Parts: sequence; structure tokens; C-alpha cells
Amino acid sequence: MTAPLTVLLVEDDLPMQLGCQQALQLAGLRVEAVESVEAALPRLQPGFEGVVVTDMRLPGADGLSLVRRCRELDADLPVIMITGHGDVTLAVEAMRSGAYDFIPKPFSPEVLVEVVRRALEKRALTLEVLSLRQALARKEGGVAKLVGRSPQMAAVRQLVSRVAGSAVDVLVKGETGTGKELVAQALHELSGRQKAPLVALNCGGLPDSIIDSELFGHEAGAFTGAAKRRIGKIEHAHGGTLFLDEVESMPLGVQVKLLRVLQDRVVERLGSNERVSVDCRVVAATKDDLLQRAKQNTFRSDLYYRLNVVTIELPPLRERREDIPLLLEHFLLLAASRYGLPQPEVSPAQLRALMAHDWPGNVRELRNVADCLVLGVHSEVLGGVAADQPQPPQSLSLAETVEDFERSLIREALQRQGGHIARTAQALRVPKTTLNDKIRKYGLNSEPAAE
Repeated sequence: MTAPLTVLLVEDDLPMQLGCQQALQLAGLRVEAVESVEAALPRLQPGFEGVVVTDMRLPGADGLSLVRRCRELDADLPVIMITGHGDVTLAVEAMRSGAYDFIPKPFSPEVLVEVVRRALEKRALTLEVLSLRQALARKEGGVAKLVGRSPQMAAVRQLVSRVAGSAVDVLVKGETGTGKELVAQALHELSGRQKAPLVALNCGGLPDSIIDSELFGHEAGAFTGAAKRRIGKIEHAHGGTLFLDEVESMPLGVQVKLLRVLQDRVVERLGSNERVSVDCRVVAATKDDLLQRAKQNTFRSDLYYRLNVVTIELPPLRERREDIPLLLEHFLLLAASRYGLPQPEVSPAQLRALMAHDWPGNVRELRNVADCLVLGVHSEVLGGVAADQPQPPQSLSLAETVEDFERSLIREALQRQGGHIARTAQALRVPKTTLNDKIRKYGLNSEPAAE
């Protein structure tokens, strides 16, 4: 969600309405206040981008009727009920009717803000899942493929959107399985080249003797076995995008020829003196530090600097664990559609196991887990964690489970490292800036130990 969600406050007591509104606004939340159910209903519709906070006793229709109406409009819309001393029975009825939570009077501003924040986080996740379902139904491309709520992925999507329309070549860096090819697809689909081919070549998947011909093509008789002319990947990508995966594996001799193509935008087929003009954008991907490889003379420095005009870095999954629930939902949707099977429920125990995993295979590994869940087969990541473990009567929401796990993980790591931020960040394998942001978010330690 890009725009802030709205808190629709329904309260006819004007001093109470003003107090609640000010408390929420001081917490940085967007609030719209009305005095009755009749005034609130025209503002609500399926997919309402926000939550509802309503008093129980209102002029005309009461808060309980609003809960039921919201349930009919959108079963996932959180409604928080404000109740008086004598409304315990009604509060129980409201919860049975689908209310998200209730707050008994009198209450502090802090309690109101805390409950509303939890509801907003739940609503944001629900709306993102809905967006994923709609994108899947429409088979949308572009940045919709780059799934994640984390600041890192938001920055990636923003950069992709900003450079997609230009002709600049792009270098995508990231560990194996982080989704580098998805970035190439997004750049292609958001550019003016989307009607031309997106041609992909894995430089690490071909013998050195073949990659030259694959890239540049050859004429008949250029070498033994070349029975007829073959158009290479670069020429085939004319008008479109050429994606070179594992570019660090490209032989040095081929790197020289690629550099010439990038500089002059012409290609010569093997066995030919004819220069063929090509217009294609090159997106190169690597899991290695190409600058370090250049210093070791295993990658040409001039090619590195030619490719490194715009660099998009994809974070490993262990550095954006808050994206795991949304990614899992996305992959479960894809797998259920692909195999023609129902989408399974994920238990809190299973989610905790996924959150605790280190994900050496990154997003690709999570996708494999989703396939296993849909097919009902064993997954090494989940081991013996059961899907049907009984949940506590008041189990945490998905977003709350994620935050609760992450808070505990960081707190324990800080304790083990004596409060030292650098050592804790190294132990958790996250950047210091990311760790500091999360420490502030969870209020774990407002004054980190001196380094």
C-alpha cells in the first residue's frame, strides 16, 4: 500500500470524538470522524483502505449493526468497538459478529493507538494479499512481480520504475534465488520495448566453446558442425532486452566482444565480416562482487564500469523477513493455481518455523516450500512442524506473529552480544542501519551500546 490507510471514527459524543481523533493524529495516523452509522456507511465499500473505530451506543443504528454491515461488505475489514461499563454482553456479541477487538471505557490514548495500529497492520497485509490475487488473475507484470512490504523492496520497485523507461543498461546484484530475473522482466515490461523479445542467457550454464556462438551467432561453415547461419542472442534481442544471468561466469575473451557491442551497438557473427546494428537494452545479473573480480583479473574492469551505470541490489530474504508472509501467500496462490489444488492454511507454528529459517536459497527456496505445502509433501524447512496444531483461543494475527518473532529474535541477539549493535547486526546477518531501524520500531533499546 502506497497511500496511508484511514481510521474511520464513528462517535456522536463530540468531546470523546475530538479526544480520540487527536490521539490518533498525534500518533501520525490519518483519521476521518463522523457522528453516526448512517454517515459512516456511504464511506465504506469492499476493499476500504482503512479500519473502523465505532462507539457501541449511537443515535439511530448502533455500533453492533455497523459491525454486521461491515462484515457483509468486507469480511476482512477490521472494526474496533468502544464499549461502556454495562456493555460487556454486547461486546461479546460484537466479537461473535466479526469485530476485530473492543476497548472498554475509560481507556488511555496509548491503548487506543496500540489497538488501532495492530488493526491497520492487519488491514495493510490483507489489502496487499488482495492486490496479489487481482494481479495473478490479470497476469500483470512489471513491479507487481517484486513482492514485499519491506523498505528494501519498496526501494527496489521505486528504482525499477524510475529507470525502466530509459535505454540505460542495468546491473542487478543479489545472491542466488533473490529474483534477479524478475527485475529484468519488470524492466522490460515497463519499458517501451515490451512488444519485442526479452532474451535470456545464463552465462554460467554453457561451455566456453558455445557461449560465443550463442551470444553473437555464426555463419554457415564458421566452424565444424555449423551447417547453417544462426542468429545469436544479442541480434535476436534487437528492439527488446537482453538478460545476461551469472555474467561473472563469462569467459574473458567473450567479455571483450561484449564490451565492443555495448559501446558500438553492432555485432559480428562468427565467420562473417558484416557488422549488424543492434538496438537492445542489456540487463546483466551477478551474485559476485564484480569489482573484486576485476581486481583479481577474472573480470574485465572496463566491462564492469560499462555495465555499472545503474545498479539494482536485491536483499537476501534473511534481511527482509517481514516479507515472508506476503511472499508465502503469493507463492501459495501461484502453486494452487498451477496444480489445480486448494490453497492450504498455514499454522502459526509453521509460520514461526519459516521466520526462523536462514533461507540460503532465498525467495526461490520459499517458493519450493509453498509448492510442498500445496502438494501436501514433506518440506525440509518445515520438518515435522504440523499444519493442524491447535491455536490458542486468542491467537496472534499474521502480522503480529511476524513482529513478535522478530522482536524476540533481536532482543535475544542483543542480550548475547552485550548490546553491541555491530556485533548483533553481524550475528543476525543484517546491515546495521536495518537493525537500528528495527530496534527503534520495537522500542528495544533507544540508546545502543557504544561501538
